[in-house]
Amino acid sequence: MLAWRVATREQLREFLRARRAAVAPAEVGLPVVGRRRTPGLRREEVASLAGVGVSWYTWLEQGRDINVSGEVLDAIGRALRLTEPERAHLYLLAGLNPPLRPATDNAEVSPELRRLVDAWSPRPAILRDRYWNLLAINDATRTVFGYGDTDVNCLVSFFTNARYRGMHVHWATVAPAVVAAFRADAARAPGDQEYQRVVDELSTSSPEFAGLWARHEVGVPGQAVKAVLHPEAGELFFDLTTLAVTDHPDWYLELYVPRPA
Repeated sequence: MLAWRVATREQLREFLRARRAAVAPAEVGLPVVGRRRTPGLRREEVASLAGVGVSWYTWLEQGRDINVSGEVLDAIGRALRLTEPERAHLYLLAGLNPPLRPATDNAEVSPELRRLVDAWSPRPAILRDRYWNLLAINDATRTVFGYGDTDVNCLVSFFTNARYRGMHVHWATVAPAVVAAFRADAARAPGDQEYQRVVDELSTSSPEFAGLWARHEVGVPGQAVKAVLHPEAGELFFDLTTLAVTDHPDWYLELYVPRPA
């Protein structure tokens, strides 16, 4: 086994032992009979609560190279009363990608984030969610990119906002990459109906989007240059950097910096 895999299995063993020791039997509804030599739950109790075999769970805790599934890890996580970050950590140690956290659609944008977006003026800044819905923009974004009160989604506006399209110097060249990046985001959450809602809405209102979506191209959004032909300021070029918001992993902060000269 590769050295990094051995190290990961050792971490998995220590993590499961520590979490098992931290859970009192009474917390999970188990009776306490007699004196227990070790704190927390026994291996057989975790196995019973998770609905897996004692031998299999023992092998997992020993760090043996065995196959695991997300469903079983979720059951073990519930038995050990793992928090969301601990559950994600268990997935990673077991060699699986953690499931996406539930979207925080109804979460309020904090005053601190709003101040950050506003403070980025006179440079444009956008706070958006995983579906590219606009959560907060500053005045520079409205002035430079032509966003208005009716703009609620970056992708929808890209195809349907006439003012935005008119100012975007390389709109036709960039459009395929924009659609490919959205498809890559949607692929991380198969079956998510909100992605499908955005696609259906745009496919109806924009034949150009429908044609690009049918090409099934996939791309990864990264650092980019945005060129704008502003009716008053003339040609403007911005470096775009997208940052993830750590306490809302499905939120992203897009910061635009004017290019030198």
